[in-house]
Amino acid sequence: MAQASAAKPDAASGWRDFGPLELTPILDAAVDEFRESGFHGATVRQIARRVGMTVPALYYHHENKEGLLVALLELGTGDVAWRVRAAAREAPGSPREQFVNVIEAIVLHMTYRVRLAALDSENRYLSPSNRRRYSARRKTVETVLTEVIETGSRDGTFTIADPVETSRALLGMCQSVARWYHADGPLSPEEIAARYVDIALMTVGAHPRLRC
Repeated sequence: MAQASAAKPDAASGWRDFGPLELTPILDAAVDEFRESGFHGATVRQIARRVGMTVPALYYHHENKEGLLVALLELGTGDVAWRVRAAAREAPGSPREQFVNVIEAIVLHMTYRVRLAALDSENRYLSPSNRRRYSARRKTVETVLTEVIETGSRDGTFTIADPVETSRALLGMCQSVARWYHADGPLSPEEIAARYVDIALMTVGAHPRLRC
């Protein structure tokens, strides 16, 4: 199967760095077709036409249309997962800074990798086995955020009643960015991330960061 990847810096601080997204021509065409037509409305023939190849040639690289979606979703979840883990590791012993970093990492992914992040809702078309696999990979991000919130709740950094539900609510808020973000909008990814960090801090009962 054809592979795609996103540049992954070695240094932990690299979670803020977003190089070009390296997609194969087939996946590049598929992500645009899925975003424009939705998974249900897209066809392999349309994707093959975008690439300039025959349908049989496309099937040589990917088993079917679902295989294309799986490859793109796995690329997206892999990208956000390593960034979130690196963001949390960058501030050991400080739940507040870990929380700030994790929220920032998620929102930066939703903006810089919006082409992939916007496909998340299409996971409802996956077969049961692929959906379970995708959900497990996606759970990594929720687990990291929940653990940070739980630690902050125990030491008094945060004042919330239910860390698990709070984590889910915050993830839903951050993931929604991919539905409306446009690169030519008035705010940069970093500005959007900063605003969402402040909202998230208030959600867990912490003061937002002071800005000059």
